[in-house]
Amino acid sequence: MSTMLMVGTRKGLWLGRSDDARASWDFDGPHFDVEEVYSCLVDAREEATTLYAGASSLWLGPVVRRSTDGGATWQETSVKFPDDVDESVSRIWQLAVGPDGTVWAGTEPGAVFRSTDGGESFALIRGLWDHPHRTQWNAGFGGQAFHTILPHPTDPDSVTVAISTGGVYQTHDGGEAWEPRNQGIRAIFLPEGQQYPEFGQCVHKIARDPVRPERLYLQNHGGVYRSDDEGGSWRSIADGLPADFGFPVVVHPRRPDTLYLFPIQAGEHRYPPEAKARVWRSTDAGESWQELADGLPDSFYVAVMRDAMCADDQDPAGVYVGARNGTVWGSADEGETWRSLASDLPDVMAVRAALIP
Repeated sequence: MSTMLMVGTRKGLWLGRSDDARASWDFDGPHFDVEEVYSCLVDAREEATTLYAGASSLWLGPVVRRSTDGGATWQETSVKFPDDVDESVSRIWQLAVGPDGTVWAGTEPGAVFRSTDGGESFALIRGLWDHPHRTQWNAGFGGQAFHTILPHPTDPDSVTVAISTGGVYQTHDGGEAWEPRNQGIRAIFLPEGQQYPEFGQCVHKIARDPVRPERLYLQNHGGVYRSDDEGGSWRSIADGLPADFGFPVVVHPRRPDTLYLFPIQAGEHRYPPEAKARVWRSTDAGESWQELADGLPDSFYVAVMRDAMCADDQDPAGVYVGARNGTVWGSADEGETWRSLASDLPDVMAVRAALIP
Protein backbone atom coordinates (compact mmCIF):
# COMPACT_ATOMS: atom_id res chain seq x y z
CA MET A 1 0.00 0.00 0.00
CA SER A 2 1.07 3.59 -0.60
CA THR A 3 -0.29 7.03 0.17
CA MET A 4 -1.42 9.20 -2.72
CA LEU A 5 -1.79 12.95 -2.50
CA MET A 6 -3.73 14.85 -5.17
CA VAL A 7 -2.86 18.55 -5.33
CA GLY A 8 -5.14 20.69 -7.48
CA THR A 9 -3.84 24.13 -8.43
CA ARG A 10 -4.75 27.09 -10.61
CA LYS A 11 -2.44 25.61 -13.27
CA GLY A 12 -2.92 21.87 -13.25
CA LEU A 13 -2.81 18.82 -11.01
CA TRP A 14 0.14 17.21 -9.22
CA LEU A 15 0.17 13.65 -7.85
CA GLY A 16 2.33 12.75 -4.87
CA ARG A 17 3.17 9.21 -3.77
CA SER A 18 4.79 7.88 -0.63
CA ASP A 19 5.19 4.60 1.22
CA ASP A 20 3.45 3.76 4.48
CA ALA A 21 6.00 5.70 6.51
CA ARG A 22 5.37 8.88 4.48
CA ALA A 23 9.03 9.77 4.98
CA SER A 24 9.68 10.77 1.38
CA TRP A 25 7.44 11.87 -1.46
CA ASP A 26 7.67 11.82 -5.23
CA PHE A 27 5.47 14.25 -7.16
CA ASP A 28 4.68 14.21 -10.86
CA GLY A 29 2.91 16.89 -12.83
CA PRO A 30 1.49 19.06 -13.96
CA HIS A 31 -1.37 17.10 -15.44
CA PHE A 32 -3.54 19.29 -17.76
CA ASP A 33 -1.44 22.31 -16.85
CA VAL A 34 -3.53 24.95 -18.62
CA GLU A 35 -6.57 24.09 -16.49
CA GLU A 36 -7.68 25.20 -13.04
CA VAL A 37 -8.34 22.31 -10.66
CA TYR A 38 -10.70 23.28 -7.84
CA SER A 39 -11.73 19.81 -6.66
CA CYS A 40 -10.14 16.38 -6.27
CA LEU A 41 -11.42 12.97 -5.21
CA VAL A 42 -9.68 9.65 -4.56
CA ASP A 43 -12.20 6.80 -4.67
CA ALA A 44 -10.31 3.84 -3.18
CA ARG A 45 -13.37 1.76 -2.28
CA GLU A 46 -12.76 -0.75 -5.08
CA GLU A 47 -9.64 -2.67 -6.05
CA ALA A 48 -9.09 -0.27 -8.96
CA THR A 49 -8.68 3.18 -7.39
CA THR A 50 -10.31 5.98 -9.38
CA LEU A 51 -8.99 9.52 -9.33
CA TYR A 52 -11.31 12.42 -10.15
CA ALA A 53 -10.43 16.07 -10.78
CA GLY A 54 -12.81 18.95 -11.38
CA ALA A 55 -10.98 21.05 -13.99
CA SER A 56 -11.80 24.01 -16.17
CA SER A 57 -10.12 25.96 -18.94
CA LEU A 58 -10.88 28.86 -21.23
CA TRP A 59 -11.02 26.46 -24.16
CA LEU A 60 -12.74 23.31 -22.87
CA GLY A 61 -14.86 24.78 -20.12
CA PRO A 62 -15.46 22.70 -16.96
CA VAL A 63 -14.92 18.94 -17.08
CA VAL A 64 -14.57 16.08 -14.64
CA ARG A 65 -11.40 14.16 -15.41
CA ARG A 66 -11.01 10.62 -14.11
CA SER A 67 -8.23 8.05 -14.15
CA THR A 68 -8.19 4.36 -13.23
CA ASP A 69 -4.47 3.85 -13.83
CA GLY A 70 -2.98 6.14 -11.21
CA GLY A 71 -3.01 9.23 -13.39
CA ALA A 72 -1.21 7.79 -16.42
CA THR A 73 -4.24 8.45 -18.62
CA TRP A 74 -7.39 10.51 -18.13
CA GLN A 75 -10.91 10.50 -19.52
CA GLU A 76 -13.13 13.56 -19.42
CA THR A 77 -16.83 14.18 -18.88
CA SER A 78 -18.55 17.51 -19.32
CA VAL A 79 -20.87 18.75 -16.57
CA LYS A 80 -23.63 20.77 -18.22
CA PHE A 81 -27.04 22.13 -17.44
CA PRO A 82 -29.86 20.59 -19.48
CA ASP A 83 -31.08 22.47 -22.55
CA ASP A 84 -34.06 23.99 -20.76
CA VAL A 85 -31.84 25.73 -18.17
CA ASP A 86 -30.34 29.00 -19.32
CA GLU A 87 -27.10 28.72 -17.35
CA SER A 88 -23.54 27.52 -17.93
CA VAL A 89 -21.28 25.75 -15.45
CA SER A 90 -18.11 27.76 -14.84
CA ARG A 91 -16.36 25.71 -12.11
CA ILE A 92 -16.64 22.35 -10.41
CA TRP A 93 -16.02 23.18 -6.77
CA GLN A 94 -16.69 19.81 -5.18
CA LEU A 95 -16.50 16.07 -5.92
CA ALA A 96 -17.66 13.42 -3.46
CA VAL A 97 -18.66 9.75 -3.56
CA GLY A 98 -21.54 8.16 -1.66
CA PRO A 99 -21.73 4.71 -0.05
CA ASP A 100 -23.45 3.31 -3.15
CA GLY A 101 -20.80 4.66 -5.54
CA THR A 102 -22.77 7.72 -6.63
CA VAL A 103 -20.43 10.54 -7.59
CA TRP A 104 -21.64 14.02 -6.66
CA ALA A 105 -20.43 17.31 -8.13
CA GLY A 106 -21.03 20.82 -6.76
CA THR A 107 -20.70 23.69 -9.20
CA GLU A 108 -20.73 27.40 -9.83
CA PRO A 109 -23.37 28.72 -10.34
CA GLY A 110 -24.87 26.98 -7.32
CA ALA A 111 -26.04 23.55 -8.43
CA VAL A 112 -25.47 19.92 -7.56
CA PHE A 113 -25.09 17.15 -10.15
CA ARG A 114 -25.08 13.37 -9.75
CA SER A 115 -23.43 10.50 -11.63
CA THR A 116 -24.60 6.92 -11.22
CA ASP A 117 -22.20 5.50 -13.82
CA GLY A 118 -18.83 6.23 -12.26
CA GLY A 119 -18.44 9.69 -13.71
CA GLU A 120 -19.39 8.83 -17.29
CA SER A 121 -22.25 11.31 -17.16
CA PHE A 122 -23.76 13.82 -14.73
CA ALA A 123 -27.37 14.92 -14.26
CA LEU A 124 -28.65 18.06 -12.56
CA ILE A 125 -30.38 17.57 -9.20
CA ARG A 126 -33.62 19.34 -10.04
CA GLY A 127 -35.02 19.29 -6.52
CA LEU A 128 -32.30 21.67 -5.35
CA TRP A 129 -32.06 23.76 -8.53
CA ASP A 130 -35.82 24.36 -8.42
CA HIS A 131 -35.85 25.09 -4.68
CA PRO A 132 -37.71 28.36 -3.98
CA HIS A 133 -34.71 29.72 -2.06
CA ARG A 134 -32.27 29.39 -4.95
CA THR A 135 -33.10 32.65 -6.68
CA GLN A 136 -32.27 34.49 -3.43
CA TRP A 137 -28.82 32.94 -2.97
CA ASN A 138 -25.97 35.37 -3.50
CA ALA A 139 -22.35 34.90 -4.48
CA GLY A 140 -19.46 34.96 -2.05
CA PHE A 141 -16.24 36.84 -2.79
CA GLY A 142 -14.92 33.79 -4.69
CA GLY A 143 -18.18 33.11 -6.54
CA GLN A 144 -21.37 31.17 -5.91
CA ALA A 145 -19.89 27.80 -5.01
CA PHE A 146 -21.45 24.53 -3.89
CA HIS A 147 -18.27 23.65 -2.04
CA THR A 148 -19.52 20.98 0.39
CA ILE A 149 -21.24 17.70 -0.41
CA LEU A 150 -21.43 15.18 2.43
CA PRO A 151 -23.17 11.90 1.57
CA HIS A 152 -24.20 9.98 4.67
CA PRO A 153 -21.76 7.06 5.12
CA THR A 154 -24.51 4.41 5.28
CA ASP A 155 -27.67 6.02 3.82
CA PRO A 156 -27.26 6.88 0.11
CA ASP A 157 -30.48 8.94 0.14
CA SER A 158 -29.16 11.33 2.80
CA VAL A 159 -26.85 14.13 1.65
CA THR A 160 -25.83 17.41 3.30
CA VAL A 161 -24.60 20.28 1.12
CA ALA A 162 -23.49 23.88 1.64
CA ILE A 163 -23.09 26.90 -0.61
CA SER A 164 -21.53 30.34 -0.38
CA THR A 165 -23.75 32.20 0.05
CA GLY A 166 -26.91 30.31 0.78
CA GLY A 167 -26.15 28.09 3.73
CA VAL A 168 -26.68 24.44 4.56
CA TYR A 169 -29.30 22.19 2.92
CA GLN A 170 -30.12 18.54 3.41
CA THR A 171 -32.05 15.80 1.62
CA HIS A 172 -33.25 12.45 2.91
CA ASP A 173 -34.89 11.18 -0.27
CA GLY A 174 -32.02 11.16 -2.74
CA GLY A 175 -32.33 14.78 -3.81
CA GLU A 176 -36.04 15.25 -4.46
CA ALA A 177 -36.70 17.49 -1.45
CA TRP A 178 -34.27 19.75 0.42
CA GLU A 179 -34.58 21.68 3.68
CA PRO A 180 -32.36 24.45 5.07
CA ARG A 181 -30.31 23.48 8.14
CA ASN A 182 -28.93 26.80 9.40
CA GLN A 183 -30.40 27.26 12.86
CA GLY A 184 -27.82 28.97 15.08
CA ILE A 185 -25.41 30.05 12.31
CA ARG A 186 -24.78 33.77 12.35
CA ALA A 187 -24.63 35.86 9.18
CA ILE A 188 -22.36 38.64 10.44
CA PHE A 189 -22.78 40.72 7.30
CA LEU A 190 -26.51 41.24 7.92
CA PRO A 191 -27.96 44.01 10.13
CA GLU A 192 -28.44 43.38 13.85
CA GLY A 193 -31.71 41.59 14.49
CA GLN A 194 -31.51 39.83 11.10
CA GLN A 195 -28.32 37.83 11.56
CA TYR A 196 -29.91 34.41 12.07
CA PRO A 197 -32.01 33.92 8.92
CA GLU A 198 -33.48 30.65 7.70
CA PHE A 199 -30.94 30.69 4.86
CA GLY A 200 -28.41 33.07 3.31
CA GLN A 201 -25.38 32.35 5.51
CA CYS A 202 -21.92 32.34 3.96
CA VAL A 203 -20.81 28.86 4.98
CA HIS A 204 -17.21 28.09 3.99
CA LYS A 205 -16.95 24.33 4.67
CA ILE A 206 -18.53 21.45 6.61
CA ALA A 207 -16.96 18.17 7.72
CA ARG A 208 -18.62 15.05 9.13
CA ASP A 209 -17.32 13.01 12.05
CA PRO A 210 -16.77 9.53 10.51
CA VAL A 211 -17.40 7.75 13.80
CA ARG A 212 -20.47 9.78 14.78
CA PRO A 213 -22.06 10.71 11.43
CA GLU A 214 -24.72 12.86 13.10
CA ARG A 215 -21.96 15.22 14.30
CA LEU A 216 -20.95 17.94 11.85
CA TYR A 217 -18.39 20.75 12.09
CA LEU A 218 -18.71 24.01 10.17
CA GLN A 219 -16.34 26.86 9.31
CA ASN A 220 -18.38 29.94 8.58
CA HIS A 221 -17.61 33.41 7.28
CA GLY A 222 -17.04 34.48 10.85
CA GLY A 223 -17.71 31.57 13.22
CA VAL A 224 -16.88 27.93 13.90
CA TYR A 225 -19.79 25.64 14.79
CA ARG A 226 -20.71 22.10 15.77
CA SER A 227 -23.97 20.25 15.26
CA ASP A 228 -24.83 17.08 17.17
CA ASP A 229 -28.08 16.44 15.26
CA GLU A 230 -26.81 16.45 11.66
CA GLY A 231 -27.39 20.12 11.11
CA GLY A 232 -30.69 20.50 12.90
CA SER A 233 -29.07 23.07 15.18
CA TRP A 234 -25.61 24.58 15.52
CA ARG A 235 -23.61 26.06 18.40
CA SER A 236 -20.37 28.02 18.43
CA ILE A 237 -17.09 26.28 19.29
CA ALA A 238 -14.84 29.24 18.38
CA ASP A 239 -13.71 30.08 21.93
CA GLY A 240 -9.98 29.54 22.27
CA LEU A 241 -9.14 30.14 18.60
CA PRO A 242 -7.06 33.15 17.50
CA ALA A 243 -9.67 33.96 14.82
CA ASP A 244 -13.08 32.58 13.94
CA PHE A 245 -12.62 33.17 10.20
CA GLY A 246 -11.13 30.61 7.82
CA PHE A 247 -11.97 28.17 5.08
CA PRO A 248 -11.12 24.49 5.75
CA VAL A 249 -12.27 22.16 8.50
CA VAL A 250 -10.97 18.58 8.63
CA VAL A 251 -11.93 15.70 10.90
CA HIS A 252 -9.79 12.78 12.05
CA PRO A 253 -10.56 9.65 9.99
CA ARG A 254 -11.11 7.38 13.02
CA ARG A 255 -10.91 9.30 16.27
CA PRO A 256 -14.20 10.92 17.31
CA ASP A 257 -14.13 14.52 18.51
CA THR A 258 -10.82 15.34 16.79
CA LEU A 259 -10.75 18.08 14.15
CA TYR A 260 -8.35 20.54 12.53
CA LEU A 261 -8.68 24.18 11.40
CA PHE A 262 -6.49 26.79 9.76
CA PRO A 263 -7.73 30.16 11.08
CA ILE A 264 -6.99 33.36 9.15
CA GLN A 265 -7.94 36.99 9.58
CA ALA A 266 -11.07 38.31 7.96
CA GLY A 267 -11.34 41.43 5.85
CA GLU A 268 -8.58 42.45 3.51
CA HIS A 269 -5.79 40.58 5.33
CA ARG A 270 -6.72 36.95 4.63
CA TYR A 271 -3.61 35.54 6.25
CA PRO A 272 -3.13 34.02 9.74
CA PRO A 273 -2.94 36.13 12.88
CA GLU A 274 0.58 37.52 13.34
CA ALA A 275 1.34 36.08 9.88
CA LYS A 276 2.22 32.73 11.47
CA ALA A 277 1.06 29.56 9.69
CA ARG A 278 -0.64 27.47 12.36
CA VAL A 279 -2.96 24.49 12.41
CA TRP A 280 -5.31 24.32 15.38
CA ARG A 281 -6.53 20.97 16.69
CA SER A 282 -9.30 20.01 19.07
CA THR A 283 -9.59 16.54 20.62
CA ASP A 284 -12.81 17.27 22.52
CA ALA A 285 -15.18 18.30 19.72
CA GLY A 286 -14.23 21.97 19.88
CA GLU A 287 -14.44 22.55 23.63
CA SER A 288 -10.73 23.44 23.68
CA TRP A 289 -8.01 24.04 21.07
CA GLN A 290 -4.30 23.35 20.70
CA GLU A 291 -1.92 25.29 18.46
CA LEU A 292 0.25 23.11 16.19
CA ALA A 293 3.36 24.95 14.98
CA ASP A 294 6.38 22.63 14.81
CA GLY A 295 7.76 22.92 11.26
CA LEU A 296 5.30 25.54 9.99
CA PRO A 297 6.58 28.98 8.91
CA ASP A 298 6.44 32.13 11.03
CA SER A 299 6.22 34.43 8.01
CA PHE A 300 3.14 33.51 6.01
CA TYR A 301 0.99 36.04 4.16
CA VAL A 302 -1.44 33.86 2.20
CA ALA A 303 -4.52 31.77 2.93
CA VAL A 304 -5.38 28.08 2.85
CA MET A 305 -8.53 27.43 0.84
CA ARG A 306 -11.53 25.34 1.85
CA ASP A 307 -10.47 22.11 0.10
CA ALA A 308 -6.71 22.55 0.46
CA MET A 309 -6.51 20.69 3.77
CA CYS A 310 -7.19 17.00 4.40
CA ALA A 311 -6.25 13.87 6.35
CA ASP A 312 -5.33 10.39 5.18
CA ASP A 313 -6.56 7.03 6.50
CA GLN A 314 -3.34 5.80 8.10
CA ASP A 315 -2.53 5.20 11.76
CA PRO A 316 -1.26 7.62 12.91
CA ALA A 317 -3.23 9.83 10.57
CA GLY A 318 -1.43 12.14 8.18
CA VAL A 319 -2.63 15.72 7.84
CA TYR A 320 -1.89 17.89 4.80
CA VAL A 321 -2.13 21.61 4.07
CA GLY A 322 -1.75 23.32 0.67
CA ALA A 323 -1.27 27.07 0.54
CA ARG A 324 -1.87 29.82 -1.99
CA ASN A 325 1.89 30.35 -2.25
CA GLY A 326 2.27 26.91 -3.83
CA THR A 327 3.63 25.04 -0.79
CA VAL A 328 2.24 21.77 0.55
CA TRP A 329 2.99 20.75 4.14
CA GLY A 330 2.45 17.31 5.60
CA SER A 331 2.37 15.80 9.06
CA ALA A 332 2.74 12.03 9.54
CA ASP A 333 1.98 12.24 13.27
CA GLU A 334 -1.49 13.78 13.38
CA GLY A 335 -0.25 17.35 13.32
CA GLU A 336 2.46 17.25 15.97
CA THR A 337 5.27 18.00 13.49
CA TRP A 338 5.22 19.34 9.93
CA ARG A 339 7.53 19.53 6.93
CA SER A 340 7.32 20.82 3.39
CA LEU A 341 6.41 18.13 0.85
CA ALA A 342 6.31 20.35 -2.24
CA SER A 343 7.00 23.99 -2.99
CA ASP A 344 6.84 26.53 -5.82
CA LEU A 345 3.65 25.05 -7.23
CA PRO A 346 0.89 27.30 -8.55
CA ASP A 347 -1.84 28.53 -6.22
CA VAL A 348 -3.11 25.39 -4.39
CA MET A 349 -6.90 25.00 -4.38
CA ALA A 350 -7.49 21.35 -3.36
CA VAL A 351 -5.59 18.59 -1.55
CA ARG A 352 -6.86 15.02 -1.15
CA ALA A 353 -5.09 11.96 0.31
CA ALA A 354 -5.84 8.26 0.40
CA LEU A 355 -4.18 4.93 1.08
CA ILE A 356 -4.17 2.98 -2.19
CA PRO A 357 -2.85 -0.39 -3.46
